[in-house]
Parts: sequence; structure tokens; C-alpha cells
Amino acid sequence: MENLLKQVNFPEDIKNMDEKALEKLANEIRRFLVRQVSKTGGHLASNLGIVELTLALHYCFDLPNDKIIWDVGHQSYVHKILTGRKKKFCKLRQLNGLSGFPKPNESKYDTFAAGHSSTSISAALGIAKARDLKGENNHIIAVIGDGAMTGGLAYEALNNAAKENTNLIVILNDNEMSISSNVGAMSRYLTHLRTDSAYIHAKEYFEDFFEKMPIVGKSANFLFEKIRSGAKYLLLPGMLFEEMGFHYIGPIDGHDLEELKEVFQNVKNMRGPLLVHVKTKKGKGYPYAEQAPWKYHGIGKFDVKTGQTADQNAKEDYSAVFGKKLIKLAEKNEKILALTAAMASGTGLLEFQKKFPTRFCDVAIAEQHGVTFSAGLASQGMIPVFAVYSTFLQRAYDQIVHDVCLQKLPVVFAVDRAGIVGADGETHQGVFDIAYLSHIPNMVLLSPKNKWELEDMLEFAITLKKPVALRYPRGIASEEFQDSRTPIVYGKSEVIQKGSKIAILTEGHMLSFAMEAAEKLKEENITPFVVNMRFLKPLDTQILNQVADCCEYIVTVEDGLRQGGFGSKVLEYYSDEQIYTPKVINMGFPDKYIEQGKPEELYHLYGLDGEGIYQKIKQKVGLKGVKNE
Repeated sequence: MENLLKQVNFPEDIKNMDEKALEKLANEIRRFLVRQVSKTGGHLASNLGIVELTLALHYCFDLPNDKIIWDVGHQSYVHKILTGRKKKFCKLRQLNGLSGFPKPNESKYDTFAAGHSSTSISAALGIAKARDLKGENNHIIAVIGDGAMTGGLAYEALNNAAKENTNLIVILNDNEMSISSNVGAMSRYLTHLRTDSAYIHAKEYFEDFFEKMPIVGKSANFLFEKIRSGAKYLLLPGMLFEEMGFHYIGPIDGHDLEELKEVFQNVKNMRGPLLVHVKTKKGKGYPYAEQAPWKYHGIGKFDVKTGQTADQNAKEDYSAVFGKKLIKLAEKNEKILALTAAMASGTGLLEFQKKFPTRFCDVAIAEQHGVTFSAGLASQGMIPVFAVYSTFLQRAYDQIVHDVCLQKLPVVFAVDRAGIVGADGETHQGVFDIAYLSHIPNMVLLSPKNKWELEDMLEFAITLKKPVALRYPRGIASEEFQDSRTPIVYGKSEVIQKGSKIAILTEGHMLSFAMEAAEKLKEENITPFVVNMRFLKPLDTQILNQVADCCEYIVTVEDGLRQGGFGSKVLEYYSDEQIYTPKVINMGFPDKYIEQGKPEELYHLYGLDGEGIYQKIKQKVGLKGVKNE
């Protein structure tokens, strides 16, 4: 390990370092990050860009008495290195290992859990208000990126902060990136600030000029206040934040430790809400990440020397299959538009963007707006396809309910990363979408078993003229079951295997696990009835009646929570129809937030892989040879 970094475990270890030592430490931290993340995968570019900023914050403030609230949280690796977790990076984002996000139950230095965007100012303001009510006097610092500033929640918090008028420091980490490149008016505004070289000098000059100008009488005082205000509007572009009630400072160089320290020492003595605009470079210090920061935003294992990822030549993932099929459909139908919330790359839409630039819309990190924007398009006869991660679509629940489904508007939701996603853990596991989508009136919910069924379902969805959500997992698109490519018929399932005594009803890619269990059951002289449900809403009631007539046990398997999942809907149907003959066994994730880990580890841990399904059935049915739990 690097020499200086060996000596640093907690914030107090850097407080006596001089400028030269801190700069050396910054370089050592970057080398450490590149080396460690290359082995585990993780969010690299954002952390490389925030090294000096994090060092300056820990140098100037007194943690954990002073509190840093990180937005999104994937830029907190340097913070973790400086707060006693350096040796745990060998298990970053692994099962029972170090989280890639702030977690208060992991360290007293983590004030607030984060995983989604635009939350830090709201949380920090709440913490500051609580501080005031308790009569305390510590500093509360929210660190938010310019990508997160495209989210409406950030502006709701800024507006409320002005009303509360309490001591609050907001650090705007401006690196011109979210996951994809930033878009929209706020991005252009911040670009103007970054490129206005005269800004800081103009601000200093006019503040000094008007402070020294003699004032004669109340009328003159009123007049000069108006002149001063007008001059600031004309010459000080930071006035947007000033008018929102914040004292604006910046932009400053986020890689200049001396300047950062000076600014932070000064703002500690200032009152009221402050916004410090810091300009940083995402991926700084690692050439491959500097050249392609979006690629190294969240990356798997890679070779440090070449920058090549281990899965560079891997087969197509579901996102790529979706993106290619959407292009083919759009070539035939000019009403199709593709939308994303700052995730063009992650959702497989980069090629669509190039081919149909006027029919591609990046709404920035604004899922609520994206849904209602899609509803507006659909109301005028367009066919919007909104590609969004399952975990991020949660943020727009109200808009799905009121703006899309209530009005029966034909918006297609391409719900990427549905089910277990793995290393990002609790905040990113897409295990809620079946529950939160399937109970909304007028919504149609589908789940494909493989790459070809995804293509067919997407083609079906754009012609349905109803709100449709198509959920599919992260990772390599399955090429299993390619011989069973039957047409998609509204509300109808697909029988994979006929059998008796036991029926296994499964959704999406969980079919492969179900078939593994079915093969093991054949060794017990039981051939189960296996059904690929396809539609999670509406359910195929005909097949539910059929399996109830021929089977004693019905097992439902889903890549989501058991509570409120499609298995619950099966139980509701049997209850409503007073069909009490079969015993129903629902299999899914329990009522908890699912931790980080490799997907295969988590499916095994929760008994949802082939072996787990087999053992659960044996236990419930009473077959011999059940493993002890």
C-alpha cells in the first residue's frame, strides 16, 4: 500500500498534513481506487473526480460531529477510505462486504443512507432543522452533483431551505456528468458559469464598489440598493442561486486543495444557506476514465493497464436486445419515440439516439417528469417507450397512477434491471416493480423468459394501445428455450411442460431455475406442470383453473418480493373463485431489503435457484431426502 495512505485511517490523521503531503495522498488514493475497483468492480469515475474535494472536507470540518450528506452516494469511496474502512475495500459491493453507498449502520461517519439521486439537500435540511431544535451548533454539508441537480427534488429542497434560513452548506460538485452526459437548461446554466472567466473577479469588484459607495438619505439608499441588485443580475450569473435564498460562492477548482481549504474555512464562519460551486473532472487521474467517464461510472472488473473489462466480449445483454429491437420497430413506425432519464447507455438506447435524434428524448434525472412527458406524447397519438431501471421507476409511482393509467394512455415502460441486480445492493435491487405496478388499474405487466420473447413482447406492447410495463433483468440475455417461440396473445401464458401433482408457475428468466427443479423432481418420479406466465397482469385465469384441476400443489416463483407479487395475485384469484383444492406455495424474496452480492449468490441464499426451489417443494410436499434448513 502507498506510504502516506498507510498512515491514514481517520479524518484526524490528515489534519496536520501540509499541502504537499495532501497532494501526494490524493495521488495515492487514486492509485488505490483504480487498483481496488479493478478487482471488485464499482463506481470509479465519480470517485476519482472527488478526491481533493473529499480530502478538503475532512480536513476542514470535524466529522462525525459535523455531518456530510452525500447525494446518490456512489461518490463516497474516498470518504470511506478516510473513515476507517480502507481495509474492507477488498470486499467492496460483495456479499457481507463493504457497501458501495453510505450506510449509517456501517459507520458513524455515514450520516444518511443514499442510493438514488437528488436527495441530499432535503435530508441535510431536515438534519439542520433538527440541530436547531436541539440547540446544537455543528455544520451540515450536502454534497450534490450537477447531474442530481436536474432532479426536481433538489429544487424543492432549495426552495424550502430559503424559507428555513438556517445554516446549511451545499457543495455543488460540477463534473458535467450524471451517468450519461447531462442535458437540459440547468446543465447549460452551469456550463455558462464554468466558462465565465470574469465571474469571480466581477463579483469581488462590485461587492467592494457598492460597499464603499457613500449613501445620502433613505431615498438614495433605496436607489443604490436597486442599482446594486440590477448590476448583480447583469454581471453575476450565480444570481439564480442567490435569488433562491442561497449565498453563492464559486465556481472554484475542485482539484486545487489550497483553494478548497481556504473556501471551506471561510464558509464555516458564514451564516444562512450557502452554495459552493466546485468544478471537478470525472475520472481524473486514470486516463481511460477521463476519456470515457460514462463507461467507468459503474464498471465491472477490468485490467488496469488496458482499461478492458472482463466481459468486453460477452454476449448481448437484455438492454442491448431491447435497444436493437426498438430501432427495428421505429424504422417501420414513425410514431415511436424512445425516452430515458439520463441512462441512454445503460438502457441500450445509444444507437437509437444516433439513428433517430429527433425521436429520442433524455429528460435527465427526472423520472416523474419523464412519465408525465410520456403521457403527454401518448395523448397526442405518439407511442412513447420509456426505458428506465426498475429501482428508478419507483420515484414516479404517482405519475404512473394518475397521468398514465387513470387516462388509459398507451405508454410503454421498458423496465430494465428488474429483479436482483447484485452488487449495488438494497437501493438498487429491482424487487418491488411487480408489486407496485400490478395493482394499478389498466396496467398490463409482462415478463420475458429469454431474448426472443423480449423482442416479441416489445412488438406486442407498442400495438396494444394500453399502458404496458415490460420487466426484464440485468445481464446476458438468455438463449434458453429458443424452440418455444409462440405468439404473444393478450393475457395468455405458455405451457412449457405438462404434468401432474405439482405445477410450477414462473415469470421471466426464473423459468430456467424452475426447469432445473423440474428435472430434479423427475428423479422423484414426479413430472411437474411448468408454466411460463408471460403476463403478470392480467393473469391467465384459464391456466390457473387448469392446474387447479390436475395438481395438488401450485408453486409460484418470481424475481421479486413475495408480498404483493404475482403469487399473491394467484392466491387472490383462487380465494375469489373459492377454489380451495390446491395448496399454493409462493416463492420470492422476503419482506426485507435485499443486500448486495452476486445474483447467483442471492438466488441461492434465498432458495430461489433450481436447488432451492426443488428443496422447498420436497419440504412442502413431504418427499424423502429433504435437506435440513
